[in-house]
Amino acid sequence: MISFIQNLLIKLLYPESITRLPADRKVVYLSFDDGPHPAITPAVLHLLAKYKAKATFFLIGSRVEKYSGIYQRILEQGHTVGNHTMNHEKGWVTSAEAYVKSVESTASLVDSGYFRPPYGKCSRKQYKLLKGKFRFVYWDVLAEDWNCKLSGEQCYKKVIKNCKNGSVVVLHDSEKAWPRLQIALPLILESLKAKGYVFESLPSKPLSKHLHEVQND
Repeated sequence: MISFIQNLLIKLLYPESITRLPADRKVVYLSFDDGPHPAITPAVLHLLAKYKAKATFFLIGSRVEKYSGIYQRILEQGHTVGNHTMNHEKGWVTSAEAYVKSVESTASLVDSGYFRPPYGKCSRKQYKLLKGKFRFVYWDVLAEDWNCKLSGEQCYKKVIKNCKNGSVVVLHDSEKAWPRLQIALPLILESLKAKGYVFESLPSKPLSKHLHEVQND
C-alpha cells in the first residue's frame, strides 16, 4: 500500500494525478504494467474474462509495435489502455526532452490520455511538460509481483489487506512478475469477488483533472 508520506509526496510533486478514485460502492481498478507479452497478457485476459473483470493496461510502446495483435485483443475485450513510455525509461535518469519524446512516440501507438511513469518516477520538468497532454495515474495498492523475494500468496495478501472502495491496484503482465502473478491474480479475483467487489477499468476518456480524489485512510 502507498504510505501516507508517499501519497503526500505524489500530491505535492504530481498534483492532479490519480492514486485512488472516489467510490461509494465496492469497485476496484486493477491495472497491469509493462505489457503486452505474447503469452502472459493473453493468460491475464483469459482470467479477467473468466471473472467478468475489466482492467487498465499501461503498455510499453516498443512492445505494442512488436505485439500489435495482443494490443488489439486488449481493446476488443473492453479494457482501457495507458501509456508507459516507449522502452520503460527511468524518468530520474533520462533528460526531459528524451522522456517526453518517448511518451509522445508511444502515444502514436497507444490511443490513451492516461500515463503512468515507469517506477512511478519522473522529474518535475517532465511532469510539467506532460501534464497538459496526459492524466497521470499512480496507485494506492502495490502487489509487488515483480519482487522475486515474495511469493505469489504474499502478493495476493498485500492486495487483499489494503484494497478499499476505489483502489487502484498495480500488477505486471511481464516475465519477471509472472511466477507470482499466476498465483496471485486468480486469488485476488476470487477473493474480492466473494467480498462483493466488481472490477472496472478506468474510463476510456481520462477523468477531469478537477475531480476530487480521496486521500488514503
